[in-house]
Amino acid sequence: MEKEPRKESHEVLVRLRLPSLLKSFPERIVWAVFVFVNGFVTCAILASIAMVLKTTFIFPSLGPTAFMFFFKPTSSSASPRNAVLGHAIGILCGYGALWLTGLQYAAPVTVMGVHDPRIIAAAVSLAGTGAFMILFKAVHPPAAATTLIISLGIITAPVHLLIIELAVVVLVLQAIVVNRLAGVDYPIWEKRILPSG
Repeated sequence: MEKEPRKESHEVLVRLRLPSLLKSFPERIVWAVFVFVNGFVTCAILASIAMVLKTTFIFPSLGPTAFMFFFKPTSSSASPRNAVLGHAIGILCGYGALWLTGLQYAAPVTVMGVHDPRIIAAAVSLAGTGAFMILFKAVHPPAAATTLIISLGIITAPVHLLIIELAVVVLVLQAIVVNRLAGVDYPIWEKRILPSG
């Protein structure tokens, strides 16, 4: 008796999920392919949105965020909560440092060069981002790059800062869908803490 097409396609999907692939192939190869495919898709989606909207929907610190989402998806730093809050903290600290030093309308460091106020802005933004991520239990290392992108004057317009956070949310939604479809126990918001004992 032939298998039903629906049951057969379900079995194929089960075999293509990460836990099954990790049992059948070398772990390094499986993760490398998973990161390659999802890194490509992530960049293509965000760059396409940026092209259509003609705005900064893709920026450097999304690269390490995507890498964490698809290589170490079960780490607490890769949880949607930590990514969204971590980048928000980085944005606020970066812009706060610009405001504190009077650089919110200044040309970026690539044009002006490095001078005392810019050193202070970068140092304050990075220190503040690290401290607040720890205080709010929202550690997400790529947010440290986000804060420097802002405090160094590369992206400073408030509307673009909101777009940065929106891009993080889009990436988080992709991570939820992809990791869940791949069979990873990926949280919707925060990593579940399992009771001990």
